[in-house]
Amino acid sequence: MKIEIFTDGACSGNPGKGGYGILMRVPEKNYQKTYSKGFRKTTNNRMELLAVIVALEKLKSSENEIHIFTDSKYVSEAINQKWIFGWVKKGFAKQKNPDLWKRFYPLFKLHHPTFHWVKGHAGHPENEICDQLAVKASQSENLEIDEFFENPSDGGLFDK
Repeated sequence: MKIEIFTDGACSGNPGKGGYGILMRVPEKNYQKTYSKGFRKTTNNRMELLAVIVALEKLKSSENEIHIFTDSKYVSEAINQKWIFGWVKKGFAKQKNPDLWKRFYPLFKLHHPTFHWVKGHAGHPENEICDQLAVKASQSENLEIDEFFENPSDGGLFDK
């Protein structure tokens, strides 16, 4: 079965309040669902990558054909240009957001998604929906803590 995943991240300030938006669709079943979450202090790239991670974590089977659509060149080029394989060999040393890349990589190996880059803010309907979800989540009153980002010295183990 083919599953389409559309993702976007948003951040007001960079770093600042941020959020992600996800639209997951199973075309042959005419089914779709959306997800979003906001964080009190994060970065746009973290939200772009976290959206992909959360979407892959929601999949119940690794037997599907997964297509991920993102307006993030940070995410799409890491995969499509095969940079991630070099990063893995080096243990993600000197890479930004190593916590998220380490969380992403096992999901990537499990689901073998195909990544498609789409131009953001260009009228792509699903990307616009994800952008609205991400912005709304970032403006929510109940923002979560991006533990690794806010507490890098302790790896996010303790509150400030």
